[in-house]
Amino acid sequence: MDALLFPTSGEFFAFGRLVEEEVFDSLAESEFRTFFRERVAFVFQNSDVQLFSSTVYDEIAFGPLQLGMAQEEVKERVEEVMNMVEISKLASRAPHTLSGGEKKKVCIASALASNPDVLLLDEPTAGLDPRTQLWLIELFQELSRAGKTIVVATHDLDTVEHISNRAVVIGEDHTIKADGRSCDVIGNLDLLLAANLIHKHMHRHGTAYQEHYHPHHHLHPKGPKA
Repeated sequence: MDALLFPTSGEFFAFGRLVEEEVFDSLAESEFRTFFRERVAFVFQNSDVQLFSSTVYDEIAFGPLQLGMAQEEVKERVEEVMNMVEISKLASRAPHTLSGGEKKKVCIASALASNPDVLLLDEPTAGLDPRTQLWLIELFQELSRAGKTIVVATHDLDTVEHISNRAVVIGEDHTIKADGRSCDVIGNLDLLLAANLIHKHMHRHGTAYQEHYHPHHHLHPKGPKA
């Protein structure tokens, strides 16, 4: 969906245009390529893979500069998103010296710096402390109210209903098992169990045994996702 890889069969469209490898390799199509990169942003699961600049400020400014924004506009944009994600005090810090939660905020700020219409995130809550997870959920809700489209790949079922109104479950065989309202999908325990997104244990309560369902919080990255 971020046009880093392209399908080996079938087609997909964005903003009314066919997205294909030839378009992104062709100088003749540079206008649409620039338009796409400005409108669609991606946040990697591993922040260390995404961060490469010497300071937080430079990291966030990199995307807008590549899109040809004027220096003054870039400065305003960087300051705006740093305030939004509460990292203004980190502007001169080297990204690799930050905590995991701070790195995640910098990555999100970098993605938001181009003011994209679509934000794609891979396992955004992975490795975050509860306070940062709550902050992230509230940020997603705020961005959604602002009209942004947010697509999240996650195994964190506890957050799905808080950040989305639609959930798609992809099974271990890489086929779609469900596509519907988040509350309906998350409430379907048989579906989640069949897709290996939760596991079932038996517990003894006095003289009775009861089944309890538990989410898989540490699945293989190629496993099913919602």
